[in-house]
Parts: sequence; C-alpha cells; structure tokens
Amino acid sequence: MKANILDLSKRKYVLGGIVCTIVLIYIAQLFYLQIVKSEYKESADGNAFFNRTLYPARGIISDRKDRLLVYNQPTYDLVYIPREVQVFDTLDFCRTLGITQEQFAKRIVDIKDKRLNPGYSSYTQQTFMTQLTYQESGFLQEKLYKFPGFFIQKRTLRQYTHPNAGLLLGYVAEVSKTQMDKDNYYVRGDYGGKSGIELSYEKYLRGEKGVEILLRDAHGRIQGKYEEGKHDVAPVSGKNLTLSIDIELQAYGEYLMQNKVGSIVMIEPSTGEVLCLVTSPTYDPSMLLGRDFGKNYLELENNPLKPLYNRAIQGMYPPGSTFKTTQGLVFLEEDIITENTMYSCAGGYPPLGGRPKCHAHGAPLPLIPAIATSCNSYFCYGLAAMLSNRKKYKDVQTAFEVWKNHMVDQGFGYPLGVDMPSEKRGFIPNSKFYDRAYKGSWNASTIISIAIGQGEVTATPIQVANLAATIANRGFYYTPHVVRQIQDTALDSTYVNKRSTGIKQQHYQSIVEGMARAVTGGTCRGANLLPDFEVCGKTGTAENPHGKDHSIFMGFAPKDNPTVAIFVIVENGGFGATNAVPMGRLMLQKYLRGEVPASDKGLEAMIANRVILPQLFFNWNRNNKNSELIQQPAVSTVKQPAENTIQPFRPGGFDED
Repeated sequence: MKANILDLSKRKYVLGGIVCTIVLIYIAQLFYLQIVKSEYKESADGNAFFNRTLYPARGIISDRKDRLLVYNQPTYDLVYIPREVQVFDTLDFCRTLGITQEQFAKRIVDIKDKRLNPGYSSYTQQTFMTQLTYQESGFLQEKLYKFPGFFIQKRTLRQYTHPNAGLLLGYVAEVSKTQMDKDNYYVRGDYGGKSGIELSYEKYLRGEKGVEILLRDAHGRIQGKYEEGKHDVAPVSGKNLTLSIDIELQAYGEYLMQNKVGSIVMIEPSTGEVLCLVTSPTYDPSMLLGRDFGKNYLELENNPLKPLYNRAIQGMYPPGSTFKTTQGLVFLEEDIITENTMYSCAGGYPPLGGRPKCHAHGAPLPLIPAIATSCNSYFCYGLAAMLSNRKKYKDVQTAFEVWKNHMVDQGFGYPLGVDMPSEKRGFIPNSKFYDRAYKGSWNASTIISIAIGQGEVTATPIQVANLAATIANRGFYYTPHVVRQIQDTALDSTYVNKRSTGIKQQHYQSIVEGMARAVTGGTCRGANLLPDFEVCGKTGTAENPHGKDHSIFMGFAPKDNPTVAIFVIVENGGFGATNAVPMGRLMLQKYLRGEVPASDKGLEAMIANRVILPQLFFNWNRNNKNSELIQQPAVSTVKQPAENTIQPFRPGGFDED
C-alpha cells in the first residue's frame, strides 16, 4: 500500500514536469517569433501600423559674408512596401513614369537583391524612383489609387545660387552599399555627400531622421496618426555651415582661370581660413543634380582635363623657385649661412659645369638679393654646404634627414589636414629613398635640383599657399580650412591651434625682405601695388617633362600685418611672370581693394581671354562636338562677373621673366 502511494507521488511530479516543459517551450517559441525573429514582428506591426520616414532638411551653406551658396528645394521619391503591392497595370505604371517595362523589371530585381540592397524586407519601405519634380509628383499622385502599395515620399534636393566652387562644395548622390555597410543611418535610396564639403561635413549636414506612425485598418488603409502622433519622432535639421570662402573672390578666380589648367589658393594668415580655392577646369555644381546626374558625371569623368580632379588639394607639382624660401630658412636655422653669406653665379651652378642654369644677374650676392633675383646657384651652394658639413652631421644621410624634417615642419611631405576629402601629401624624399635609388652612394651633387624645388620634390597648391602664410606670420601657421563656423558647434581644435615650424622668427625677416625686393625690383615686379600695398612675392617656373613649363607665383600682402597669402599655378603657362604673376596681382587687387581698378582692366581682359590648354584637349574636343559641356574651349561653366564689362583683345606682352 505504501509503495503505491510513493509511485503515485512520483507520477504527479513527472506529469507536472512535462506540463511545465511544454509551457516553457511555448513561451520560448512565442518569444522567438515575436521578439527574436523580426519578420513576424514586422508582419504584425505592418498589419496595424505604417512607419513613414521623415527626412530632415539638409544644412544650408553660406560664404564668409553670409551669402547663401547651397540650399534645399522639395523633391519627391516614389516608394512602396512589397507585401502590399497588388496586381496592377504595369504598362500604365511605366507610361506614367516614362520608363520601359524592362527598366521596371530590372529595378524590382535590384531592390530584392540583398547584395545591392542590404536589409531588404518585403515588410519595409523600398525606394523605386527618386527626385521626382513637383509636376511629376502631382501627375502621379492622381493615379496612385491604381497602384496599390506605392506612395510618394517627400524629401529635399540641393540647389545652388552660384555656378562656382563645384569641386569645393561637392555633390550629393544616392549612397552606395559601402556607405550603408559603414553607417546604419542609411538605407537604400538615401542620399549623402559624395565629395567636397558635402562629404567631409556629412554628419553635420545630414541631420537626424524622424518617423511618423500611422494607423491602418483591416484592409491596410491609412486611418490617421497612431494615438494622435504621441509616438512620432520629429526630424532634426542638419547644421548650417558658414564657409571661409568669399564667393565673389572665388568666382573672380575661376573667371581668370577659364580656358586654363591650374589653381589659385588664397589664405588669411592670421586664422588659416581659405579665402578662395580655385581649381580649373571646374564645373557648375547644379550639373550634378536630378536625373541628368549620370549623363553629366560621365561627360565630366571622360574629359581629358579632369574637371572632377581638385588640383588645389590633389595636384602635386614641383614647387620651383618658391621652394628657395624654405631653403634659405633651413640654412639660416642650421647655421650653414648668415644673411651676409655670399655665393657666386656664372649663369649656372659652377661646381656642376653651370647646371642648373641661372638667368643673368649680379654676382656674387648674399641671401636677400638671391631671393629677390631667384638665383639658382645660391641655393645649390647652400644645400651642398649643409649636406657636406661633417663638423655638424656625421654623414650625408644624417644631414639630409635634418633637412627633410625641416621641410615637414614647414608643411610639406604630408597632408596638412585641410577639411576636404582626398587631400594629397606631395612628396619630400628621405635619405632611405636616395639610398635605394643610388645604392647608398650619393651626395649633394647627385640631388642638387631639390634645392630649387625641382627633382623629386612635389607639393600641392594648398601647401605652397600655406608656406606663404607661414612666412607672412614669421614662423607659424594654422591648418588651412574652408569651414569657418558650424551651427551651434565649435570647430575642431586642429583649426584653431598654432603650428610652429621650429625656425626662429628673426630668420623669416631675411626671407620677407627678399620677397619684398622681388616685387619692387626682381622677378615679381608685375605684382607691385605700391604705394597702397606692399606686396611680398616669389615667382617660380616649374619644369614640366610633358610640355611647356608651369607658371607659378607665391606671395602675401601687406608686408607688415599681412591679411592675405596667395599661390597661383598655371599649367604650361611658361615663366612665372608671364601668367601667374599678373593673375596674382589681379586677385590681390580684388581682395585688398574690393574691386579691380580701371588701370588694370586691360590686364584683366588679357588674362581672362588667354587660352592655355594642352593639345590633347583640342584633339578630344574635335571628336566630341555634340557635348553640352564643351561648346567653349574650356569646360568651366564660369561666367564673367556681372560688374565687369570687359572688351576682349588679343593676348600679348607681360612676358617678363
């Protein structure tokens, strides 16, 4: 009897365990279906709710004088939820949108492809077509009842007030799979910055998305807001940007650079703010908008002059004679020379049989006249004296590393850290580079051309403009930047902290004096703005193995308490005095006076109408006469500034070395 009672008691526990196990299994399954496996939750929510994404207004962009450059205009996307799409007349749908049935079928296949559209779900909103105009949206809205599951989503499209600064501002386009993988903010059909400021400040400009929760009835029809919008999240607009760029100065620089290849960079030395960042050729930013984006982008990409290439921060050129200023500073700092050290010149560097060559000038001469006359021999002697100095350096490699480090401290060899994407570093060789090239057997004579900014040395226009700003400041600079202010946000400390070159301030005085004399009586006489402004300058003629030499000018003004530094390069422009100096003069006049005086209008016309393009462009142009982008010799869409009334005349004169 007692045994039966025990068996019954055991069976009770067994049955209780089985029941508990079954209950736990059901609970786990419900948890999995409702919480873990999102598809069922999406299905349930989708039956009752519709979450409509609310896109924020992208931040607007203004120039340093608060002139609007980039703003937003409403546009519309056609979106749909796949599981809600019912059978409809696809032919009518395609006719309404102006597409073929093949395009329709391909678009549907691409949307379902999770390699192209990560996170695809038939329960979530998908983008079928973007950037419908107001008129297209209105026409389609009238017929949407025929296409169940499709609806129109409002967003904004960038618009531009000026046809300038396309490469600086950048463009906005549909995000790629790579962008979606890197940042879960984006879904297929979203737009984001792709280049320029639009890319580098994307996280400030884009804002935060919102959501509107709408209630459905049993037939899936929208009945209104869920709980009167209590759970909605409003979008947060992107932050507005104020650029350091003066759009009038930018437009004027692009005007002077039309029909040419090159760059103009102007910097405010006291802040590092970039006043203009001209690249030529360029393009009107409004070209890369709307449904003509693909066609226009392809034409720009195929143009041999590379109008999508931002030469101001990516072009790597021999700095030419502008580099002599850095050499003088290093030789002074390293006690290789004094301001009064004199070297001879006999039309070239005597120890190497007159190479590199030099133009006629008085000799021997000390440092300041050597800067003013741009004597090649002087700086070759200086480099040779430094690299062969065994009292100070144990070997040529040690001496050269000291030289290289001084170049890096002056802003060369590495990206400066400009707030623009894809900045290049230029090239400053180190001793290991030459050890590999010459198997450890080399000296100053082997690499003497770097003393005059030739040979292996290259720099970007922004780096040389920054050199001018550094000399203007007598030994320090601020990292150049094109954004002056971010709404309600402090600038990164990178752009407000001084960066010292480590070279004593007194050494800069000699270089400044040499550059001042170059303008009043040397190779930069075309930039002389006395008595109103004392300009300091340095020309350069950078050797080009692929054609005519590049024309270069670097300078700043006024000499004391300078407010602007400038660098100009015109590819294939010849002597620095031929094209770069007069262009620099005009840009300085425009900035310092606010306008170009009547006395310089003839020079303005000559420079603006001068065509300096490589032959390969004309060959390409003849084969592409139907292209909308190349009706003129240059691809730049810049128009002459409205305030100028210039009568063009034939180029000529002003070819002073």
